[in-house]
Amino acid sequence: MNFYNTIYIKDYTYLLPEDKIAKYPLPERDSSKLLVFKDGNISETLFSEIDNYLINNSLIVFNNTKVIQARLLFEKDSGAKIEIFCLEPFLPSDYEMSFQSKQKVQWKCIIGNAKKWKTGKVFKYFKWQGNSYQIQATKLQQLPDAWIVELEWNGLFSFSEIIEINGLTPIPPYLNRESEELDKSRYQTIYSKRKGSVAAPTAGLHFTEKIFSKLKKNNIKISEISLHVGAGTFKPVKTETISEHEMHTEHFIVSKNEIKNLIENAGKIIAVGTTSVRTLESIFWFGVKVLNNNKLIPSELHLNQWEVYHLETEIEAHDALKALVNYLEFNELEFFEAATQIMIVPGYKFKIVNVLITNFHQPQSTLLLLIAAFIGEKWKEVYNFALEKKFRFLSYGDSSLLIP
Repeated sequence: MNFYNTIYIKDYTYLLPEDKIAKYPLPERDSSKLLVFKDGNISETLFSEIDNYLINNSLIVFNNTKVIQARLLFEKDSGAKIEIFCLEPFLPSDYEMSFQSKQKVQWKCIIGNAKKWKTGKVFKYFKWQGNSYQIQATKLQQLPDAWIVELEWNGLFSFSEIIEINGLTPIPPYLNRESEELDKSRYQTIYSKRKGSVAAPTAGLHFTEKIFSKLKKNNIKISEISLHVGAGTFKPVKTETISEHEMHTEHFIVSKNEIKNLIENAGKIIAVGTTSVRTLESIFWFGVKVLNNNKLIPSELHLNQWEVYHLETEIEAHDALKALVNYLEFNELEFFEAATQIMIVPGYKFKIVNVLITNFHQPQSTLLLLIAAFIGEKWKEVYNFALEKKFRFLSYGDSSLLIP
């Protein structure tokens, strides 16, 4: 029997009172609290002081994905309101190509109030610089957990402009409020670049230019990867054992130079957020797959959720990453793009990440399981400390620095 068949989600829960969930961000990004877990000890400071706890000459890795205004509100002729939540591009499937598309795209979407939209098209009308325009949506195909929706519009807008003008910020459902104007900037890291996420990599929300200056003074090098965070990050675990839960898939892109940076800084890698962890650990396993097969065919550019627990584990990080660099150079590629469904649970042995900066996560979530995998049973002490010391939880909440 695989060990993950015996991991029960009920063992990874805690009581999270509603008043501990941060509904809004603090006025200053770096004024949040910071819990420091180091050598089994727990202490409290401010996020603005994080540089005092990071080792000089280390490498800190950020997810530079950018949250899109993914929620579009439509109306039927009957007056019924329909929400279309854009998850990921379907045709064209490439993010950049989809955002640049004019007049028509197809996206995988979640439909709100779907019972009211059985057939036909739904419309959204808007004005821009004194002229009137419309967007129409058509359901094309039902998937197990979503729909393929075709969006068409008049005017020479790109799809990127369409959602920027008309969309709403997809703040997490557990905030129990409508998105507001402030969310447009605050539910976004200051270093976001690549559009595609429908949820923010929230560990990075605390970083400011002032903190980046401090990191530079301490010779802490900065690296960036991109993983587009999907709505699946909020998907609750409803199964008794974690082996029965289907992990969501997310797409990432990492440059060849950033992989070389990881090789040069092995043993002192700081990941900002669980999305960075998933990407960095996935890169290692793709390197293992290259070593096993000497190549990667398109069907192998996807990491299944339990696959890594059955791959060769004695391979060193340096060898796996070097193999991936060689693969990119042989194929004359500057970037490695793939999809990962990796599920990191207690019992997983981390290959790349040494230190983790992250917010506090929901009870019985896959993110909490990742934390438990990283620091072991001490996660309970960390979360009890945060609750007792009145830390703010979840996306707009406080932060933690975890050094096993």
